[in-house]
Amino acid sequence: MRTPRRSWLAALAASAALALGGVAGCAPAADPTPGPSGSGTGSGTGTDGGGSGSAAKDLEQLKVASAASMKGYSRDRFPHWRSAGKNCDVRDTVLKRDGKDVKLSGCNVVGGRWTSLYDNKDLTDPKEADIDHMVPLANAWRSGAADWDDKKRGDFANDTTRPQLFAVSATSNRAKGDQDPSQWKPPARDYWCTYAVDWITVKTYWKLTVTTAEKAALTDMLRTC
Repeated sequence: MRTPRRSWLAALAASAALALGGVAGCAPAADPTPGPSGSGTGSGTGTDGGGSGSAAKDLEQLKVASAASMKGYSRDRFPHWRSAGKNCDVRDTVLKRDGKDVKLSGCNVVGGRWTSLYDNKDLTDPKEADIDHMVPLANAWRSGAADWDDKKRGDFANDTTRPQLFAVSATSNRAKGDQDPSQWKPPARDYWCTYAVDWITVKTYWKLTVTTAEKAALTDMLRTC
């Protein structure tokens, strides 16, 4: 049975609820607005066959290209985390969205419980959690983001609308690094379907390329759906 989790649509609804309900003295994160090349809303949620079917079609539409040079790359070229109110930022937004029994100090998340989707680890301290970019910043740079301006790269790095940001264990996030699915897959195999669909959704929306090996790995992962 696949590890249950909120789809990115449910996560979006939760973020919307946070924005409406708010936390005293805390403004919600600004809704990221992708640059001119971004269009469409990507594929499904990745939690069922319908989502995987849409993702397979989207994958076929993605441009296949060799990974570009890392020349000029810096994480500073993807400004994050953006402010989400007094003393808090997009990291806090994601921690609150993905956690249970979350405790706040102002806007800052200081306690709660999280399940790391990549390795099924239970976390009880926000310091144990990293906010992972589904498509890593360096991978985005190699697959098209090098041609964007820093404003658009910031939109990508803070994108809470697509399935791009997740609270996961620091160990899994650091093991993943900037690798694509041909180089690293989540240890939790029952998450592979969702992971592939989410990866494709992000790359489709932001019009990023995939390598031949990356496409083959994503195709294999979709077969687990």
